[in-house]
Order: sequence, then structure tokens, then C-alpha cells
Amino acid sequence: MSPELNRLTELLPTPAGPPTAPNWSAVEKNLHTTLPADYQELIEAYGGGYVDDYLLLLEPGCPNDVYDLLKISAEREEANDDLWEYEDKPAGMEPQGSRLICWATTDNGEYLYWLVRPGDAPASRPILINSESGEEWERYGMTVTRFLAAVLSGEIQSGILWDRFPLLSHKFRPARQMQRPPI
Repeated sequence: MSPELNRLTELLPTPAGPPTAPNWSAVEKNLHTTLPADYQELIEAYGGGYVDDYLLLLEPGCPNDVYDLLKISAEREEANDDLWEYEDKPAGMEPQGSRLICWATTDNGEYLYWLVRPGDAPASRPILINSESGEEWERYGMTVTRFLAAVLSGEIQSGILWDRFPLLSHKFRPARQMQRPPI
């Protein structure tokens, strides 16, 4: 277990019974990119799920499609492409072929992405958070597990994410155990 994931598990208890690991090569073929190793390790430990009654951690091929990284990423990519015909892209999307892959969303409609650029190293991809209105963006130069640990510990406080997140006592509800999405 990486030090970042170890720190996260100290803050956010892992669910009982590890999830079934996705077929990473099939997922990466579908997304046309390699996913960061820390994210793969995170999903193999937790699976997709609901963090502190707010953040929906997406998992490739999740049986609960509200938490399916492949489905949500495809929807967001199409929505962003339509939006960017009329509005500016977020900073950093300059090299042609740059794109966003959504790895989490929230109950309030914010989206958390990796900024993927041609030829980049997956571990170096910044995280971009988009507000529910679509107008505001935040950027974090760290991995997903580092970001989640920093947010849950209070080391980072986003100006976009809900001010009641995180909870004082952290909890994780695996998507595989939920019949319906949280309301």
C-alpha cells in the first residue's frame, strides 16, 4: 500500500470485503489513456462509493451506474465539448488533444477531473474541480489519494466543494451495497 493510500485509510475506513478489481487494460483502452496507479490502488481498496454523504468516487464498470467512471466520464466529455463551443475551456487545456476525465462528482453537481494531456505521465496529472455552475475552476497538483487525504484531514479547503464537506467523522458507503443513488 502506498503511503498516500495508507494515510487515506487512517482517515476513511475501508469497506469490508475488497471489491472486485476492474480489468484495468480494458478500462484504459476504453478511455484511450493510462490511469494513475494511485487511483487504481484506491479503487482496488475501496471501489466506487459515497464519501462523507457528499462525494461520489467513481469506479470503472461499477454495477451502480451513478458511480460508473466510464459512463460519467463519457457524459461529461460530451457535455464539456458542447459547452466549450460557446465558453472558454479551463486553463491548461492548450495542447490539442488535452481532455478531462471525471473521477468523482458530488451531490451538488460539482465534478472532479484529471487534466490529461498528450504524452503526459499519469501520476503528474493535475486535478481540476468544476463548480456546479460550470463557471469556476480549482486546480490541485497532486494525486487523487493525496487530494482526498488532504481534504478529509482539513489540510485543503476547497472554495468550490460544499462547506459541510468533509464530515468530522468520515464514512464511506460502497456503491456495490447501494440499490439507489443517495438523495
